[in-house]
Amino acid sequence: MHKKIPALATAVRVATLAAVAAPSLALAGGFSLNEQCACAMGVANAGMAANAENATTVLFNPAGMSQLSGTNVSFGAAYLDIDAEAKSGTYSATDSLGQPYYGSGGGDIADPALLPNIYITHEVSDSIDVGFGIHAPYGLAADYDNDFTGRYFADKTELTVISFTPALAVNNGKGLSMGVALNIMYAEGRLSRYQDVRALAVGRMGADPATANYLADTYDTYADVEGDDIGVTMRVGFQYDLSSATRIGLTAQTGTELELDGDMELSQLPVATGNPAAPFTSTTLKEDVTVPLAIPESITVGIRHQLNDSVTLLAGATYALWSNFEELDIFSREGDSGAISALKGRTGDENPITHITEEWKNTWQFNVGAVWQLNPVWALKAGYAFDESPVDQYVTARIPSEDRHWLTLGAQWKDMASGWTVDAAVGTLIFNDDAEVYDREYAHTDPTGAPVSLSSYEGEYDLSAWSASVQISKAF
Repeated sequence: MHKKIPALATAVRVATLAAVAAPSLALAGGFSLNEQCACAMGVANAGMAANAENATTVLFNPAGMSQLSGTNVSFGAAYLDIDAEAKSGTYSATDSLGQPYYGSGGGDIADPALLPNIYITHEVSDSIDVGFGIHAPYGLAADYDNDFTGRYFADKTELTVISFTPALAVNNGKGLSMGVALNIMYAEGRLSRYQDVRALAVGRMGADPATANYLADTYDTYADVEGDDIGVTMRVGFQYDLSSATRIGLTAQTGTELELDGDMELSQLPVATGNPAAPFTSTTLKEDVTVPLAIPESITVGIRHQLNDSVTLLAGATYALWSNFEELDIFSREGDSGAISALKGRTGDENPITHITEEWKNTWQFNVGAVWQLNPVWALKAGYAFDESPVDQYVTARIPSEDRHWLTLGAQWKDMASGWTVDAAVGTLIFNDDAEVYDREYAHTDPTGAPVSLSSYEGEYDLSAWSASVQISKAF
């Protein structure tokens, strides 16, 4: 065996590079975050394009600032806890030689998240209002245990997006208002997974499976990609009072493509030493890379109807163009001379270092809600939303997903004399079914023409989630 091991050094290095991961960021509703404020969560975001309760309208529909008087401030946070874990007895995997690979279910992969926000609006004149907000419109986090059965498909997946949103609204004094807002987003992401060197060790150098297994077990090669970027989208909104009791709203948001610039690191990469007594050691390679990430266009309609002095009904729908997210590629920023690109033999800037097929679909979200005003101080809220998952054909181990139902309850306390309002809300997510993951290398193609891999991972995931939020608002 030792005679074969030194001869495989170059092949092992290339094999490690051929399967570097990029994520399949798949949540119901994509990687959008619904939990933006307690005032909206209480009604499952229903009708928020037409319902301006406080300064959070900067996010939902900037035209709603025309419904507010004076200066308004709103701040709060949402706590989101998702449980996602492969069900015992449902998961299995094969390595890149088609051999069974055994490990754990990976544990609960989703850590709790805290999502803060703050908004402010100011009435410049009877016809002009301005506002500003800071919030987290997109994000996700998943982390498997190190002994996860599908470790060659996923380990860590992280995306954090913070948006800074200036806004302007004008109105004609006759029930029609228009608003515009810019979402200036800072995004950072991380993708990682363990690397299986078996297939290319056998395919390129004719190693026997025992030798390939030895190399894979001895050098637990790991790929880690990190990057960040700043992007801008624009939201345009309208509101119109059909009557004193009914208001409709419409908002449309442009999309963009973030370019997450950062680096790719390959650690524990085996290299030959030329020493028969110790034929291998390990090294780390780095290369500057960029990961394009599509942010979708969307359009939202909403309606608010005050049924009587005590009850207000809300409804809305959002259509998002997630089909723009067709693939997730990692491109070199150093060209073919980059350490990783050179080893892979990548030719031309148009060829990515790695490619993963996504082919997401466009989605609908529908929501309804109601507010029951018990008295001038207290109100109760309830809401329901149906949220489609954009992931269709390619459901991977990165973030298992399914269509979901969102049930929420909320309460509001308001002191008219002081202008203070406090909202609190809780919600639970009910998923349509267990998420069925069937992850195959055919969705993770290697543009350098590496041998076809036989690795696979499949499993059924039990999904559940709950959230809680508090919002404090003040009108001056």
